[in-house]
Amino acid sequence: MQNTTYFWGTGRRKCALARVRIRPGDGAFKVNEREVAEYFPRDCWQISAMQPLKAVGMEGKIDVFVRASGGGLTGQAGAVRLGVARALLKLNPELRPVLKKNGFLTRDPRMVERKKFGQKGARGLRQFSKR
Repeated sequence: MQNTTYFWGTGRRKCALARVRIRPGDGAFKVNEREVAEYFPRDCWQISAMQPLKAVGMEGKIDVFVRASGGGLTGQAGAVRLGVARALLKLNPELRPVLKKNGFLTRDPRMVERKKFGQKGARGLRQFSKR
């Protein structure tokens, strides 16, 4: 068995967490030991997860293995995107300007707003009656 070194990157979005390992290879992309197309059935999720590889022109040259947990599939796809970008940065620090320009190194800070007491939801109020 050959000794290949992995480059790690952690991505988070909403409540999702993705631990990403990459290594030079033939382009395998696995999420929780399943193919990316099987794990993320919608095209927008697949595109989001693979965007950093396309931006630096490394799709088909790097093997990506992801352990994703928490949240929903949209959050997990965003977390995978950030994790892949961070792992690519460890693989080759010269990719930083390209990744930074496309916004792949920025953690999305948006979170679910909490429900307030006396209201139906975070912003939803009971109907107001003047009379």
